[in-house]
Amino acid sequence: MKKIVLTVLLAAMCVPAFSQKKKTDTRFPMYYIVEENGDTTFVDSLDPVWCFPKGTRLRKGDWRRQYKVVYNFNKVYPYALVGKKMMAQVDSVLARDVSKSRQRNAYTHDVMMELFEIFGKDIKGMTISQGVMLMRLVDRECGIPAFEIIKEYRSGFAANFWQLVARMFGQNLKKRYDPKGEDARLEELVQIWNKGHWDSFYYAVFFDYPPKTVIKRERLQSTVQSREDKRKRSEEEASLMRKSLKEAKEMLGSD
Repeated sequence: MKKIVLTVLLAAMCVPAFSQKKKTDTRFPMYYIVEENGDTTFVDSLDPVWCFPKGTRLRKGDWRRQYKVVYNFNKVYPYALVGKKMMAQVDSVLARDVSKSRQRNAYTHDVMMELFEIFGKDIKGMTISQGVMLMRLVDRECGIPAFEIIKEYRSGFAANFWQLVARMFGQNLKKRYDPKGEDARLEELVQIWNKGHWDSFYYAVFFDYPPKTVIKRERLQSTVQSREDKRKRSEEEASLMRKSLKEAKEMLGSD
């Protein structure tokens, strides 16, 4: 099967060199080439694939031996990329619209609740190893470890609490991403992804294309203004209720 794939690839690469005329029909995914002798050759483009020599043993560094790492990376890396976008959005809002600590606390609380809504179910379904990998990748993409993220956007108390929880499971939220050391293999997967070779690489490991991680949305809907509007509406409703209660008491008193 692999020899057939390679043969088709080579044929597809060589055909244009002998072509004289090409016609396309948008109704079909393939196109055809009319050769000088009048023969018609149908041509199609194929995604690149990773091929391994038949009969070779799996070596220690072979990704097929570490298929669980590849599978987990495919599942969690999209969350790290979306997290990077959302963090940039939050930083922009805080710099532009927040002037008081009360506003900051209210906004970051709304963001936290929205993140639970978007990612809560998915993250609860992750394994411990997937959760740890996600933390490492968030550090890589955002340039800040999980401990500092919690401390920056919530509080030092919350950061220390979750650090204690992580320690109970043998993890460390303060640990930094190390692309040349402990996380070197993970960095290799990131580079494959960034070069656009992920689908073919994943196929070479599992002989199937990777399932795509679907995320509800990539931008947060929470804003400082929406929080302020909500607070003002609550105050107006409370004021209206107090006024109505006062009028009701005056009416009863006059009777």
